[in-house]
Amino acid sequence: MDKKKVGVPLVCHGHSRPVVDLFYSPVTPDGYFLISASKDSTPMLRNGETGDWIGTFEGHKGAVWSCCLDTNALRAASASADFSAKLWDALTGDVLHSFDHKHIVRACSFSEDTHFLLTGGFEKKLRIFDLNRPDASPREIEHSPGSIRTVLWLHSDQTILSSCSDSGGVRLWDVRSGEMIHTLETKSSVTSAEVSKDGRYITTADGSSVKFWDANHFGLVKSYDMPCNVESASLEPKFGEKFIAGGEDMWIRLFDFNTGEEIGCNKGHHGPVHCVRFSPGGESYASGSEDGTIRIWQTGSLNPKEKESSAPNGPMTSDEIGTKLEDLKVN
Repeated sequence: MDKKKVGVPLVCHGHSRPVVDLFYSPVTPDGYFLISASKDSTPMLRNGETGDWIGTFEGHKGAVWSCCLDTNALRAASASADFSAKLWDALTGDVLHSFDHKHIVRACSFSEDTHFLLTGGFEKKLRIFDLNRPDASPREIEHSPGSIRTVLWLHSDQTILSSCSDSGGVRLWDVRSGEMIHTLETKSSVTSAEVSKDGRYITTADGSSVKFWDANHFGLVKSYDMPCNVESASLEPKFGEKFIAGGEDMWIRLFDFNTGEEIGCNKGHHGPVHCVRFSPGGESYASGSEDGTIRIWQTGSLNPKEKESSAPNGPMTSDEIGTKLEDLKVN
């Protein structure tokens, strides 16, 4: 292919079943971290830059469908098929609290202020747990039209976003009133949703489409058709000029945000890609697959201005020479 190849990824082994969710923490004084959810029931924490394993959260008795870290990466949360969501100490790996549900929990998300945990799943209702009073009954928001697949907070924890496994669209809920205030219409079920770092866009993947929505006025900004059904998409957080998508064809593709042009293509997984996410600085991105591995790929040049100032046929740097030599090695 004539597409730009982004290079050899870091391959992270450890999970024994498919990897179904990935979440990067913001940058903390100790760096940034990556947590993964897997059908093997054990979320794993890694160094977000190197992919090095830090620890495993043990305690669930069923597949873990969703995972996240709080703003300071001090606590983790997970949503599981064992009818529970768990709150973990990210430093020790200990369970801080287990929140019982009446059916499979598919999604979880910390509020921006880290005081609340939002969950959703097969019960077709959103639950908001107060982490300062974990034994208290959660607040419940009902009337979801179907089984909940994704949940997110936005607008400084004033709004909740959810999508369903069995119907199209993304619902926006007012936290204070519990009322649905808007629906982002999609033809297919939304399998991935992300709020951009600057709060401007909501990125969704539905069927073979990646869409970008205005996060404040909810209008559709861009919609791009993908080469195959994609399960996940993520917008580069620093400049917002690129996005990635991964799905059933096992490739992770890099696109230009403004034109939709495919500018990079990476193959390495041996099964469908279930989740892709950019690191907080955008210099790399991670993919999780049916093959049980996580792969961390380098993005390459981020700033569009860098491309203008670099001579395409100029002298190669030592790093570029090293990369070329690596590509020429025969195993």
